[in-house]
Amino acid sequence: MTDVAAATLDQVDALFRARVERGIAPSSVWGVFDQDGLIASGGHGDRGDGTAPDSDTVYRIASCTKSITAATLLTLVADGRVSLDAAVTDFVPAFGAVTLPTADSPVPTLRMLLTMSAGFPTDDPWGDRQESITDDQLDDVLRGGLLFDSVPGTTFAYSNLGYALLGRAVQVVAGRPFTDVVRDTLLGPLGLDDTVFAAADARGDVVTGARGHEGTWEPLPLSDPGAFSPIGGLFSTVSDLSRWARHLSSAFASVRDRSGTAEPGPVSPADRRLMQQAMRVITTPAVPAARRPVGYGLGLFVEQDDVVGPIVSHSGGYPGFSAHMRWSTRTGLGVVAFENATQAKVSVVTETAHDLLLGLDRPDAPGTALSRPTGPAPARAAGTAPVRPAGTATVTVLPETRAAQAAVSRLLAEWTTAGDPAAVAADLCTPNVPMDVPWDRRRAAAAQAIAQVGADLGAAPVAESSSVPTHLRWWLPGSSGRLRVEIRLAPLAAGLVQTLTVAAEPAEREA
Repeated sequence: MTDVAAATLDQVDALFRARVERGIAPSSVWGVFDQDGLIASGGHGDRGDGTAPDSDTVYRIASCTKSITAATLLTLVADGRVSLDAAVTDFVPAFGAVTLPTADSPVPTLRMLLTMSAGFPTDDPWGDRQESITDDQLDDVLRGGLLFDSVPGTTFAYSNLGYALLGRAVQVVAGRPFTDVVRDTLLGPLGLDDTVFAAADARGDVVTGARGHEGTWEPLPLSDPGAFSPIGGLFSTVSDLSRWARHLSSAFASVRDRSGTAEPGPVSPADRRLMQQAMRVITTPAVPAARRPVGYGLGLFVEQDDVVGPIVSHSGGYPGFSAHMRWSTRTGLGVVAFENATQAKVSVVTETAHDLLLGLDRPDAPGTALSRPTGPAPARAAGTAPVRPAGTATVTVLPETRAAQAAVSRLLAEWTTAGDPAAVAADLCTPNVPMDVPWDRRRAAAAQAIAQVGADLGAAPVAESSSVPTHLRWWLPGSSGRLRVEIRLAPLAAGLVQTLTVAAEPAEREA
C-alpha cells in the first residue's frame, strides 16, 4: 500500500470540509485509493439523516457511468460479437432518418461515438434530463432529425446522445436490456454490489440531490432508468467507485512493477489500457482552465502531466449531483469524490487533492471540470455571417442558431412586460431549461440584469462570439455597461435552445 503522510490526508479532508462550510453542497464525501485498495476516506455535511456521509453512502455518479458503458461494449467486441467500426444504423435503424451534415459525411460508427467524435453538439443540459425516455422516444428524436457541429469522425465534442446510442448498441448485440448486461457483465463479476441503476436497488443510504436557491437547498427528484441510462444513470459509493477505478488502473501494474500482473476481470488488461489512451485531442478553447494537455479515450479523459505522466479521469454532473474520479496510471494513486448539489463541480477540489497526493502541491491552482467540455468544430452550413471569437478561427453559426438568436431577442422584449413568463419561451427552449431554473426566476433575473446596465434590447449587438455552429454569445449596449446573452442549441433539428444565459456586465467606474 502506498505510504501517504497523515498530514497530507488531513489536508485533503480539509479541502472537502471547507466546501460544505462555504455552502457549495449539503454534503461532500471523498476517498483516496491506490493499487491495493482504499487508503482513507472522509465525509462532511448532512447526508439527509443528520449524519455525515461515509464511503458506503450512495450518490449518483452521473457521467462516470460512461466508463462502464464503454467497458461493457468492449467485452462484446472482445467476444467477436460486434466491431467498433460498425455504423450506428446497424443497431439503431431510426438513425437512418438523420440527414448528415455533408454529402460525403460517414454515418457515425461505434468508435466515433465512444471517442465523442460523431459530430453532435455537446448536450449536457438537455441530455441530463433524458434518462427516463423510452427506446421508442429516442427513435422519435432521431426521426425528427439532428444538428451537427462537425463532420462525423473529425472533431471532439462531448455528447450524451452518442453514449445513449452506444447503450442501445450493447442492448441489441446482447439481446437483453442494457442495465442487465452491465450488471451481469461488469458489476456482478467485479463485486460492485453497491453500484446500481435504480435507487430502490441500493443497499446503503441514498443521498437526495439538491440545488441552491435563496440560501436554502431545494431537493430534486431522481430520474428512473431508461434509454439514456448509459450516459450517467448509475448510483455508487466511494468504496465501489474507487474499486472500479483501481481495477482500470491495475491494467498498468506490469508497467509500474515489472513483476506485477494486472488484476483479472471481464475486460482484458489490454482493453483497459486502450480505454486510458487519448484517442481524440481536446483543444485549449474546449477546456480553457486545463493546466495539462488533455484528450478523450474510451469513456475516460486522459491528461498528460509533465512530472507524473498520464492522469485518467472523468466527472459526473446530474441535476442535484456532482462526481469525479481520477488516478495516476504511473503510481495507481487516485481520488474519488461526490457532492449532492447541482453544478457543485467537485472535480475542481478533487484535482487539487490529487495534486497534493502526487506531490505537485498546487492547492490554489484552478481546477478542471472535465465532464462538460465543448470544442470548436468545422462549420457546416453557409448563409450566415462568420463569427470570430478572439484568438480563434472563424466559426459559421448555423441558420438555426441565428433563428434562435432572433427568438431570444423577442423573448427578452416580452419578458420586460407583464404576462406569463413561459408563454413565449416554452416553444423556443427544450424542457430542461425551466426544469433547471423555473421560468419566473429566469425572467426576474433577466429583468434585473437588463435594468442593471440599462440595456437597449432593440439595438444591434456590439460584439459576438461563437465556439461551435450551435453556440452563440452576443452583447447588447447599455447606458451603464452591456448585456451578455448566450445560447446553445440542443442536438435537435428543430433548433431549440438548451442553454440560455442573460448576464449584466456593468461598466467599470472611474476612481
